[in-house]
Amino acid sequence: MELAGRHVVVTGGAGGIGRALVRRFAQEGARALVVADLEIDASRAIAAEVDGLAVQLDAGSEDSVKRLIAAATEANGPIDVFFSNAGVPGGMGGPETQDALWDEAWRVNVMAHVWASRALLPEMLERGEGYLINTASAAGLLTQVSSLVYSVTKHAAVSLAEWMSIEYADRGVRVSCLCPQGVRTQMLDLAMEDPAGAAALTSGGFIEPEDVADAVVDGMRDERFLILPHENVAGFLELKGADTERWLKGMRRLVREARAAQP
Repeated sequence: MELAGRHVVVTGGAGGIGRALVRRFAQEGARALVVADLEIDASRAIAAEVDGLAVQLDAGSEDSVKRLIAAATEANGPIDVFFSNAGVPGGMGGPETQDALWDEAWRVNVMAHVWASRALLPEMLERGEGYLINTASAAGLLTQVSSLVYSVTKHAAVSLAEWMSIEYADRGVRVSCLCPQGVRTQMLDLAMEDPAGAAALTSGGFIEPEDVADAVVDGMRDERFLILPHENVAGFLELKGADTERWLKGMRRLVREARAAQP
């Protein structure tokens, strides 16, 4: 899909990857851009840059997602591309993570995609066209050793997008899943606090949000399901699928060595 002339909604659009996406889509000639984020002042700032519409969004609320879609449709007509990019880290650690953090991550990282699809699919299927993109993470294909919550919910986001692609692609609705690894955003700073998590992320190198946006435009042009801004992720995924035991042993070794080196 080419973005020129399209009506595009980006959630989590006020900062990081979302902000870079909005700017890049504007450069591609999108007809209308909607910037949705919990931080409404920041949303208005980026929306003003691209002559777009800012909408306050709580991605963890179905009613808020539905209001966003209604506002975008009222302002600009049918939505061509809905980029469900908002996400939360979900807290560090394992099963001991508080239920409140599990609940928030499940709603924002998974259910927000479900709610958007539920609202958008009837109209997209009727006209035989539309594009749904979810931001997951390389953690959804591999794992994030520093956060069980993040890993689980991002795996669910990938699985959700995969199911949607199988079910709806032949009916005109494209589906892509964005899975970056280390991107210089505030969320990266949190992940780097854990030595094991930092070691895993460092192995793939760090890129800027603008690099992710470039990869997204290329991926959408080819209508690829998996959009992987980090080339090494595809190699790790291939290894994991070909020899899971070897991959797990390698990850355990990485964790042991990173934690043993901690002062």
